[in-house]
Amino acid sequence: MGVRVTAALQAARLKLRDYRPTEIPFEAGMIAAAVAVILRDGDDGLEALFIHRAVRVGDTWSGQIAFPGGRREPRDADLLATALRETHEEIGVDLTSAERLGVLDDLYPRTPVLPPVVVRPFVFALTSRPSIALSTEVQDAFWVSFRSLAAPGVQGEITVDHPGIPRRVLPAYTLGKRTIWGMSERILTPLISLVS
Repeated sequence: MGVRVTAALQAARLKLRDYRPTEIPFEAGMIAAAVAVILRDGDDGLEALFIHRAVRVGDTWSGQIAFPGGRREPRDADLLATALRETHEEIGVDLTSAERLGVLDDLYPRTPVLPPVVVRPFVFALTSRPSIALSTEVQDAFWVSFRSLAAPGVQGEITVDHPGIPRRVLPAYTLGKRTIWGMSERILTPLISLVS
């Protein structure tokens, strides 16, 4: 999957090449996880691939918009391997030969009722939209252009209810019936600032 050079993708490549991510020191009790932020040049400029997680009992992030990814398993050599495996399992996309643009800052949930997971985002570039094969964990996969995220009224705030904690107002992107918030928003917003 060689990557053709276009202005938007080339700018992202240059910014990410020199970026030094902040890593969270791993402590006992933490759960390591990784996601794949997949970029490509679309008709409307740079775009990213998102998944809509299936509604499932026991899934902390059930029904949310996210990047493909998940928890590290013992068979994963490292967190990059986790991102590759989870992406293939969830949406059938093989990123082993995709260009790796870089790594973003580690992050963890800000909500105390969520698991103590630390997520490392890996950024990849593709030349075209790959075939998608959804697993039972995913109800949809779709591309969103950074330009559409900058449109008036898309970026704002939402009120979130979590069992056992007070309501909170959080930054979010709302595109029709889809809302990108939480950890996905916290990955996306700095990435847009970095590559724009």
